[in-house]
Amino acid sequence: MDQKKQESKTIQAKDAEATNHFTSRTSRTRRTSRTGILLVNLGTTDAPTTSAVRKFLREFLSDPRVMDISPLGRYFLVNLIIVPFRSAKTAKAYQEIWGPEGSPILAHGKELAKRVQDELDQVSPNEFVVKLGMRYGNPSISKALDEFSQENINRLRILPLFPQYASATVGSAIESVYSVASSYWNMPTIETLPPFYDQTGYLDSVAEVSREALADESFDYYLFSFHGLPERHIKKSERAPQDRCLTEKDCCAQITGENHFCYRAHCYATAREIASRLQLDNTKWSVSFQSRLGRDPWIKPYTDEVTKELPGRGIKSLAVFSPAFVADCLETLEELGLRGAEDFELAGGKRYKMIPALNTHPSWVKVVVKMVGKKC
Repeated sequence: MDQKKQESKTIQAKDAEATNHFTSRTSRTRRTSRTGILLVNLGTTDAPTTSAVRKFLREFLSDPRVMDISPLGRYFLVNLIIVPFRSAKTAKAYQEIWGPEGSPILAHGKELAKRVQDELDQVSPNEFVVKLGMRYGNPSISKALDEFSQENINRLRILPLFPQYASATVGSAIESVYSVASSYWNMPTIETLPPFYDQTGYLDSVAEVSREALADESFDYYLFSFHGLPERHIKKSERAPQDRCLTEKDCCAQITGENHFCYRAHCYATAREIASRLQLDNTKWSVSFQSRLGRDPWIKPYTDEVTKELPGRGIKSLAVFSPAFVADCLETLEELGLRGAEDFELAGGKRYKMIPALNTHPSWVKVVVKMVGKKC
């Protein structure tokens, strides 16, 4: 009898050991099968100082997808003209919007990553690790990918936080991710999520944020201001005959196979959908493009010119949207929010309202979670 009891205990011990081994191995597998989520935005200077801005602009404008001219021409233009003469002015603009947590785009980005992580942990504990990476400046894409590697995360999902496709934003972000990853001996599996300019969740979220900001106010006119691009960038993305791009009045009226990557067409598509959701009169809104740099022609009309012209047409109140930016930044807060308001009022306007970006609005957090949180 004692011998049988002993044999039974031995079998039970082996079963327990096998179970523990399986559980341990399963636990390790789960830990190493997590998916890394990288939210990528453009970036920001580390400080609102001339020296810090100089460093940021040099990195940003040296990107051949941004300044797509010859390497020698780009070097001289960036280092001998733009950076020396623009850095102090840009630093002063940053000082106007710099907050307790630093640059707004960075503060909003960090908080978005945190909230997305919290939401994912509630529905899928220990399955996702969310990080923020900036294409230029800090925290860099390289730093984020190094951290993923150190945490044994070998599957990555990349969300460029640019609703509309442009080679200078989405294209550059994707290229940077693959460039960094290619330096690793063990290449991670990478999935890149597409632009979301026409996705229902994004559009609904912009509309919700806009309604809250507008409240019960009505305006004479509504302007959708998107970041501008040189015309040559648009033409390089066009698959149609070049004599049609930016020459035909309705060349961006709809998305086709020929203009699938057309940033301008994406912008108009976004604006139409938001205007429809807000039930805006088609005669009381339009699209414009901001932030042009240099003497080359950029896509038109220009936001600063439109803002100054509107009061002359009897438009005394203006609401401005910035659907190309998911986080408030220098371009929304200073260029549109401060300078835009000043230009409008000096031209005779009476009331100007800047609609905030999505930032960390609960509806936007849920949209991002849905986009990045699908099961692998």
